[in-house]
Amino acid sequence: MMDRTDRHFRYFMRLITRHTLLYTEMVTTSAILHGDQDQLLGYSRLEHPLSLQLGGQDPGELATCAKIAQDRGYDEVNLNVGCPSSRVQSASFGAALMLKPERVAEGVAAMQAAVDIPVTVKHRIGVDEVDRYEDMANFVSVVAGSGCRRFTVHARKAWLSGLSPKQNRTVPPLRYDDVYRLKQDFSHLWIEINGGFTDVARAHDQLQRVDAVMLGRAAYDNPYGFSVADRLYFGDDSPVRSRREVALEMVEYLAAEVARGGRVHNVTRHMLQLFNGQRGARAWRRFLGDPSNHNAEIITRALAMRESPQTSRPA
Repeated sequence: MMDRTDRHFRYFMRLITRHTLLYTEMVTTSAILHGDQDQLLGYSRLEHPLSLQLGGQDPGELATCAKIAQDRGYDEVNLNVGCPSSRVQSASFGAALMLKPERVAEGVAAMQAAVDIPVTVKHRIGVDEVDRYEDMANFVSVVAGSGCRRFTVHARKAWLSGLSPKQNRTVPPLRYDDVYRLKQDFSHLWIEINGGFTDVARAHDQLQRVDAVMLGRAAYDNPYGFSVADRLYFGDDSPVRSRREVALEMVEYLAAEVARGGRVHNVTRHMLQLFNGQRGARAWRRFLGDPSNHNAEIITRALAMRESPQTSRPA
């Protein structure tokens, strides 16, 4: 998620779930090839397993960036063919590429020739008026012909004009049945469903119909909901950190980030919903989100505010 799944949020989430596959924000091939790769692609070893989500359409550039990702230790490269942003459209990639399945196949083939790690594709069920099930099935068939074996399907179509990226996440209706049908028709492929899931535990029911579930906004709105993921999905019954333990672990991380010249807010903004639904959540959010609090000890102080006897109501 743009402006969400940066390295600070991923580190924070990894304290909650050990095994869930984490994704970077979408990074364009142009940014990687011409920008600060350490800034764009840097991450903590704790974040594994980790997928780099790429945006681009030139097979040669995609292959080069995939090789850079592999050399930097990423576990997977995911090509985003679902973003409806106007800026992405102007560069002829993202959701617009669903109208060019052969071009996507060329990009996937080039990346697979360049790396040994998995190359996967995230896409929509359709774009504009090209939204029949048969259109999506053709897209998957063509791209699978290049060797791609895993597809993450956002179960909404994308409107390339008339709707903002935010509206494209909510306005087009969810069509889960199309994704279920895709799995039936392409049983040899790994089909992952995305869109509208707000509860990690309830998403478990989807595994009767598809191979995996991707949750995006739910991770940001209720990050601690992922504390059940390792047990439910990966059979790991190891002790889970409490919310308070997660917060205390982030104290050391924040101190190290500030020592490197980083900003407090860049880390703490991702932690506002840690106590979602718990007593003192409002006090935690209010104190942690106060832009005037720049001290690296802000997390410890926010915990004290939340646990104060005067804090009595959950929010």
